[in-house]
Amino acid sequence: MARKLKTYQTSLGFFDLAIAAPSMKAALEAWGADSNLFHQGAAKESDDPDVIAATMAKPGVVLRRPVGSDGSFKEHAELPTDLGGGRPTKAARKSKGSKAKEPSSRPVDKAAERKAALDYQREERRRELERAKEEAARQKERERRQQAVDKAQAALDKAAQEHAKRASAIQAEVEALEKRSEAEETRWDKEKARLEAALRRARTN
Repeated sequence: MARKLKTYQTSLGFFDLAIAAPSMKAALEAWGADSNLFHQGAAKESDDPDVIAATMAKPGVVLRRPVGSDGSFKEHAELPTDLGGGRPTKAARKSKGSKAKEPSSRPVDKAAERKAALDYQREERRRELERAKEEAARQKERERRQQAVDKAQAALDKAAQEHAKRASAIQAEVEALEKRSEAEETRWDKEKARLEAALRRARTN
């Protein structure tokens, strides 16, 4: 059964944010908040009929308006044009907020509430599918990067093995040459000694 939606409101960065969601937790998740803004007093349930109507028209969608303004909430809002007038604007917002707390004379539309709740569920599923799609893309990129790393590592390992093989063959050749050199030195020493002895005998005869 679809849960009844409520409208929640906060301010983050350059924007006021509003959303129709079934709970404060759902609102915080949709806003991407990393702390409980409600416990901090930075977020609240809205009772402004205009804000409620705007969020219920697009349940589950984060609506924005320039921070400090009294304009309507939209899915895509422009940045504030006057960032220097934060304090007066905040006071104006406060006065408007107190005015918005007056009881709404609009009748409760149960059918509209059910439709908004179902729309929220659809939007939530859309967001979940979008998150799953993004995660799948990230996983694919991680796998592609890992494959590239594995390929480069395999090439390095193969080259290292080839180098070790060649170095071993060269070392064997060096050792063989050293043995031949030693054998030649031994042979020459004997030959030289024999020839020098013959030379000495020739000189004494």
